[in-house]
Amino acid sequence: MLAELAAVLSAVPPSGTRRDYVDAVVEGNCLRKPTTATRRLSLQRLSELYALDPEVPIFRVLRKLWDPDPSSRSLLALLAALARDPLLLATAQAILPLADGLELPRKSMAEGLRATVGERLSDSTLDKVIRNAASSWSQSGHLSGRTFKIRRRVQPTPRGVAFALYLGAAVGFHGEDLLSSGWIKALDCTPSQALNLAIEAKRLGLLDLRVAGDVFDLSLDRLDPESEGDAR
Repeated sequence: MLAELAAVLSAVPPSGTRRDYVDAVVEGNCLRKPTTATRRLSLQRLSELYALDPEVPIFRVLRKLWDPDPSSRSLLALLAALARDPLLLATAQAILPLADGLELPRKSMAEGLRATVGERLSDSTLDKVIRNAASSWSQSGHLSGRTFKIRRRVQPTPRGVAFALYLGAAVGFHGEDLLSSGWIKALDCTPSQALNLAIEAKRLGLLDLRVAGDVFDLSLDRLDPESEGDAR
């Protein structure tokens, strides 16, 4: 729902509250939906993926990083969705190890989902989840093509790496391990690239970082001074 997310964030200022996001979708119809029911359904789905609530740390950081650099937005949205949607996350192992230019085997995505949900989803529901997940990975730039999905490498950015470091720290990664977490891998980013982009993020004032010899000292207070505990 990248286009829908972009429309909502364009309609609500960075200082907006949860009520402002609800009003923008339902009352202001910023998504141009034909009925109140479809507006509320879109709001529900966007809220499940992104929260649309500045009281939720993941969304608060996403919102802070969103406006300055449009080239980062698709990857920022993907990282937030991976953090909040276990079904999308379950498909990552089918996508990320795939070499650039290779076709995505549908079977590998189905196997990843089955390993997560077991038999709780019917075959028809599983097919729908696979289509939706493939669409998400296409919107982020990891896949291209309509009938046959081809793996493409994405271009990480300093803001994307800053968000990936934030998410990694939120789930317990520390020190240099942050540079090789799954969040960094979702950006098609090597640890050395991640370090270089983290240094650039420091120059942008997004984080504090000191690297010297065996010392890797990272502080994310600049990114989210209000955050306490779980980022979800």
